[in-house]
Amino acid sequence: MSLWSVVSCGEAQTLEIGEKLGRLLMQPTLVLLQGDLGAGKTVFARGVARGLGVAADTPITSPTFTLMNHYQARLDLYHFDLYRLSDPDELIELGFDDYAYGSGVALIEWPEKLENPETPGLWVNLKRLDDERREIEVFLKGETSKDLSVALQKVFS
Repeated sequence: MSLWSVVSCGEAQTLEIGEKLGRLLMQPTLVLLQGDLGAGKTVFARGVARGLGVAADTPITSPTFTLMNHYQARLDLYHFDLYRLSDPDELIELGFDDYAYGSGVALIEWPEKLENPETPGLWVNLKRLDDERREIEVFLKGETSKDLSVALQKVFS
């Protein structure tokens, strides 16, 4: 069951929703972004980065070919894109667990490549409704911060 669901009416609103979430994050968190190509995962990630305090002039792009980008902020952001991941051992070589369960926010596009749909964290599903609108649904799986859950419901209800 989702914590909340909202329909974004365009890229600017998707960015704003991500930014609100980024401002709420006060401790290390694993954020997993699901959605088809073009659903708005990278736009949402850019919003989270801005909410965490990544400078507005810092480009936030999907690390499709490098697997991870690191951005310094009030909580460091480790932005993963697993779309082109061909072998899960690549994550071990990258030190994925150190980032995903470390001292910052690990944001993962294409988490289904982790091959564990029950990975604990804050799951965000973006569904393309048409050229502009996206349904954004948020779930918490596993042991997560009760404070984050309450804050999310308060801000997004």
